[in-house]
Amino acid sequence: LSSRFPFYYEVKMAFVIWLLSPNTRGASLLYRRFVHPTLARKEKDIDAFLIRARERGYETVLRFGKRGLNLAATAAVQAATKSQGALAGRLRSFSMQDLRSLPEQ
Repeated sequence: LSSRFPFYYEVKMAFVIWLLSPNTRGASLLYRRFVHPTLARKEKDIDAFLIRARERGYETVLRFGKRGLNLAATAAVQAATKSQGALAGRLRSFSMQDLRSLPEQ
């Protein structure tokens, strides 16, 4: 890019200094002349977009929250089922004699 435009980096540095300089207030000038009028013209569109984005954000949080709760509930049920099966299998491995010899509590 710098080979196409002579003094590209020098012009770029001068522009940045012009933007940041408190004497020239270049950034303020660009904002007042270009950015603010554009934002003012598009204010209703921007507000409508922000409202839609907020609603979609809420819907997304609810959807992922429900999905997370469903996954947690499924995992809890599966863990309980597996542990009950393991407990039943463990109890089946004892003979009646083993169970009779357990101290009564």
